Amino acid sequence: MKRKLITFIIIIVCFLLECTVFHRLSFASVKPNLLIIITSSFGFMRGKKEGMAVGVCSGLLIDICWGNLLGFHTLLFAVIGYMNGSFRRLFFDDDIKLPIALIAASEMIYGLVCYFCMQMLQGDFAFGIYLMQIILPELVYTILVTLILYQIILQINKKLEAEEQRSASRFV
Repeated sequence: MKRKLITFIIIIVCFLLECTVFHRLSFASVKPNLLIIITSSFGFMRGKKEGMAVGVCSGLLIDICWGNLLGFHTLLFAVIGYMNGSFRRLFFDDDIKLPIALIAASEMIYGLVCYFCMQMLQGDFAFGIYLMQIILPELVYTILVTLILYQIILQINKKLEAEEQRSASRFV
């Protein structure tokens, strides 16, 4: 129960940071996608189910606040969380290369799916411009923020796992 509450608080804090602080710190109208970082991180740290649950919560927040279609971002983030959960066996706390690669791939998939489903279907066929001015800059900015935010998430996850192991050992 404590893990769920802390995870929900992390999602809300990152959502608020993305809406407020990073909205002001945007470069060329591009801001980092903190919710992709959270969804991907919890996916490969905790597994498919938790990645998908965090993705559903994150996507639902986006759909409610900014989305044109209720459920589009919810489904997209759930799939991203589930896909990242598939890499749980390869996850090691000390290695930052896998998290960076998975978050970058998740951000790229997010940007491409959003373009093809939202922009192209509305008649905007300027994929090269969208790629160079939105997808790639957002990818770079998200990776830079990942270097800091991932370390915070990792430390929180380690503390929660240690606490869960201590409480489980009391019952055995």
